[in-house]
Amino acid sequence: MKDLSATLRERQARGLYRSRRVVDGPQGVKVCMDGREFLSFCSNDYLGLANHPEVVAAFHAGLEAYGAGSGAAHLISGHTRAHHALEEELADFVQRPRALLFSTGYMANLGVMAVLAQRGARVFEDRSNHASLLDGARLSGARLVRYHHNDSADLSRRLQATSTGEILIATDGVFSMDGDLAPVAELADVAARHAAWLMVDDAHGLGVVGPGGRGTLAQAGLDMTQVPVLMGTLGKACGTFGAFVAGSDELIETLIQEARTYIYTTAPPAALAQATRTALRLLREGDELRAHLRSLVQRFRQGVAQLGLNLPGSDTPIQPLIIGEADAALRLSAALRERGILISAIRPPTVPAGTARLRITLSAAHTEAQVDRLLDALDEVRAAGVAQASVPVE
Repeated sequence: MKDLSATLRERQARGLYRSRRVVDGPQGVKVCMDGREFLSFCSNDYLGLANHPEVVAAFHAGLEAYGAGSGAAHLISGHTRAHHALEEELADFVQRPRALLFSTGYMANLGVMAVLAQRGARVFEDRSNHASLLDGARLSGARLVRYHHNDSADLSRRLQATSTGEILIATDGVFSMDGDLAPVAELADVAARHAAWLMVDDAHGLGVVGPGGRGTLAQAGLDMTQVPVLMGTLGKACGTFGAFVAGSDELIETLIQEARTYIYTTAPPAALAQATRTALRLLREGDELRAHLRSLVQRFRQGVAQLGLNLPGSDTPIQPLIIGEADAALRLSAALRERGILISAIRPPTVPAGTARLRITLSAAHTEAQVDRLLDALDEVRAAGVAQASVPVE
C-alpha cells in the first residue's frame, strides 16, 4: 500500500502542501477569515457579480419557485424551465444556435473530449492548457500531442507529421495562470488546413474581453464555422456556478446523447440557473464594469513597472507575479497576508517547476485606492527582501 503519511510529509518539505482557507460570509473584494478582514486579489469574480444584490435576489426567487435541489439528472426529470431558458440565453449571448449546461467546466471539457476524441483520434493541445482539457484528452483514449505555448507554427509542424484520422485542437482562450490570450485566429486557420475540430475553453475570457464581453472569439471575429466548439464557465465573470458548451444543433444533440458527464449526474439546482440568468443580463449590460476593470489593470501594471517589477504581457485581470521557487512564493504570500492582502501562491504542478507565482486577479468591484494599497504592500515586501520577485520577459 502507498504510504500516504510519507507522501504528505514529502509534499510539505517541498513547499507544495495545499491548505484550505475558511471564509466567513460572502465573496467579494473583502473577505473575512478567522475573524480578520482581508483585501482579496485572488478571486475569479471578475465583474463583482458573486454577491450582487440582484443575483442574490434571483437566487432567492428561484428557491421559492423550484426548491433547493433539482432531484434528478437533466434527462430524467431535473431539467427545468429555468435551465432551458438559461441555455437559450447563453446561446444568444455567444451567437450560436444552442448551448448545453454542465455542472462544471471540468465536466464539460471531459464530456466533449470523450465524445469528439475517441480511441484512434489525436488531440493537439497548448502546453499551458487548463488541467481539465489535458485530463479530458488523456481519459478519452485519444493520443495527446502538446504543442509549444501559443505557437501555431509548432502546431502546424506537429500536424504535418500526423497520419490521417480524427483531429481535435483544443486551447484556452485566456490562459488561467498567465492571463495571455491564445492566437485563436491563427489556430482557426491551422485547423481549417487540416480539417480538424477546434475547441476553445473561454472560461476566463467570456464576460471580460471582446465586444459586449463575448470573449476571445468575438474579439478575433471568429464564428462557429471556424471554431465549432466553445466552452464557457459561469463561476467567473458570471459570479455563480456551472458551465456550458455552445455550438451547432448537431453538436449539442450529440453531447446530450453521448457525453457521460452530462448524462450521469444530477442537474444543478434550478434556483442557480435563475440566479445565473440575472448575472448574465448584468454581464451583457456591463460595458462600464469592463471599462473600469481595464483601467484598474492598466493602473496596476503601471504601478508594478514603477516598482521595478516585471509582469508578463497580460492585459486581462489575471496578472501573474512569477517568483520562481515554491518556498519564496509562499513567503511572499504570507508577508502580504500579514498586511491584510490575500493572494494565493500558485505552485507546481499547477504551474511548471521554477515558475511558482502570485496569481493576482483584479475585479471590477475593486477601487483605485484598493489597487494602490496592493502596490504599496508589494513595495513594502520588496523593500524588505521577503522574496526576490522578477519575471523574465521574452
